[in-house]
Formats: sequence, C-alpha cells, structure tokens
Amino acid sequence: MTVVDNALYVDGERVAGPDSLDRTFELLRGCPGEGRSFAWIGLLRPDEAEVDQVADEFELPKLAVEDTIAAHQRPKLERYGETLFVVLRPAWYVDETDDVQVGEVHLFLGEDFVVSVRHAETPDLSEVRRRLENDPDLLRQGPHAVLYAVLDRVVDEYRPVVTGLRDDIDQVENEVFGGDPNVSQRIYHLSREVIELQRAIDPLRAVLEDLRDATEDDPNAIDLHRGLRDVGDHVEQVIEQADAFRQLLVNILNVNSALVGQRQNEEITRLTESSLRQGEQVKRISSWAAILFAPSLVGAVYGMNFDNMPELRWTLGYPFALTLMAAASLVLYIAFKRRNWL
Repeated sequence: MTVVDNALYVDGERVAGPDSLDRTFELLRGCPGEGRSFAWIGLLRPDEAEVDQVADEFELPKLAVEDTIAAHQRPKLERYGETLFVVLRPAWYVDETDDVQVGEVHLFLGEDFVVSVRHAETPDLSEVRRRLENDPDLLRQGPHAVLYAVLDRVVDEYRPVVTGLRDDIDQVENEVFGGDPNVSQRIYHLSREVIELQRAIDPLRAVLEDLRDATEDDPNAIDLHRGLRDVGDHVEQVIEQADAFRQLLVNILNVNSALVGQRQNEEITRLTESSLRQGEQVKRISSWAAILFAPSLVGAVYGMNFDNMPELRWTLGYPFALTLMAAASLVLYIAFKRRNWL
C-alpha cells in the first residue's frame, strides 16, 4: 500500500483519517462550506494507477502527472491555473561512503487538497504532519502551510549534509599535507557530492521567491510569509556554504597538485644524485681497471717468450719492462686524477 497517510482537515484540525482514497474524496465533497477544509494525501512510491486516480479526482495537470510518474525532476514550482506543482530534492549524507544521497518529493496543491508524492523514504513527512497538527493556527492557512512545512523540513535536512561535507573536507586537508597518494580521488569525489547538493538546493531560490511574492500582500498569510522568508535565509546559507566548499576543494586540489609535483621533483633530484654518485663510482672503478690493465698488458707481451724478442736477451730488459709498467700506470693515474675520476 503506497498511501502512507490520508487525512481531512477543517479549520486547522484533523477531523478524519479515511482508510481509502475513495472515502477521502467522498468526505471532502461533503465538507460544509464554512471554514477552511482540505485533504492531505501522502503517497510513497505510488504506481501509475494510484497517481491517475488522484489526478482524475483533483483534475491535476497532465504534464505534472507525467513528471511525477517519471520522477528524476529538478526542483521547481509550476502553476497550472489554481493548481501548484512543486518538486523538491531532499538530501542526506552517508558518512561511510562520503556520499550525498538525494531523494525526490512532488507536491500538488489546490484550494482544498495537498497530494505529496515521495520517491524515497526521506524525508519522513509524518513528522511534518505532527508538527502542523500541533499548530492549528499555521495549519489553518491551508495547503500552503503544508508546502511551507515540507520546505522547512527539506531545507533543515540540508544542514547535516553541510556538516558531513565540512568534516570530510577537513579530513582531506589533513590527508593532502600528510602525503596520502589517494587523496586526489577523494577530492574529486567530494567535489561531485558538493555539486549534487548544489543541484538540489540552488533552484529553491526561485521557488521561494515565487512563494514569498504570492504571500507578501496577503494580510491573512503574514506568519506564513515570515516563515517562507526564514526558509529562504536558510537556503541562502546552504548555497553560500556549498559554493565555498566547491571553491575550497578546487584550491585543495591545486595545492595537492603542487605538493605532488614538489615531491616528484624531490624524487627526481634524489634519483639524479644517486645516478651521479653511481657514475662517480663507475669512473673510479674504470680508472683503476685501466691503470691495472697497463702493466698486465706489458707483462702479457713479454710473457709470450718468442725467440725474436730483443728484450728477452737484453741485460736491462727486465728493469725496462718494470719501468714501462710503472710509467704507463703513472701516466694513467695522473690523467684520471686531473679529470677528477680518482
């Protein structure tokens, strides 16, 4: 059953809670002319047949009914003659996943009816009903009082979302300066969640402006007008905070990019210095290998023992070979030393 609550109000008092839509329609038609009476029908994820039943009874505009069935609408207020169609996007924050979840509430308002259609469990409009039923003076304002109360509840629930985003942005700032390698992904994710909140809240400016204009010159709706102004102030605060969050996340992302670049440069510098140190070691090893190779080469030549090598029978041949080895090694040592290879 998608009818969550179904009540008839007269002069700010709940006088009946019919168990079916047909009974609600029957009681509403039989209400006495005196006093302000209206029905408030609350639906949760209704099917097309139930929406059509309500639409036929209250002659709801076809385009608005199609929007309600299809859902996934932006916040808006549309006027179809004496009928108002309002779309709201309530939001809540899931700390475990850093997600902003967004629901959808559609409201049809006429002279003697309010039809609220929810496509998510949040917000719980039963609490809004109880608040209004405990305030007969406000409820006596009729369907527009219901719209105000629902708006107030939806906007109030944006505050925990703002708090959740602020806490996570503080954590991200600490992660940026802590060198967390995955922080860029989280910054981008939070930016998308802030945008999701902005899509839900920004259009409410126009909705509230329209409602305030409609009640501004009505002496019987002074309290309602003041309430709408208060809700408008809260909307502006949330919009400003969301804008500030988005800019802050852009700045954090830029700082993180700079820090990542700095760390990469430092790593490249360390690698370069390490390569230079390794090059120095290679030069030293190569230099000593060349120095040792020179006497080895001379010794290898004279170790061939060919008969036609004049130095083999020369009295000074052995000292000459040693001198040649030492001289070759000394020349190489001096050459490498001048090049700072040793």
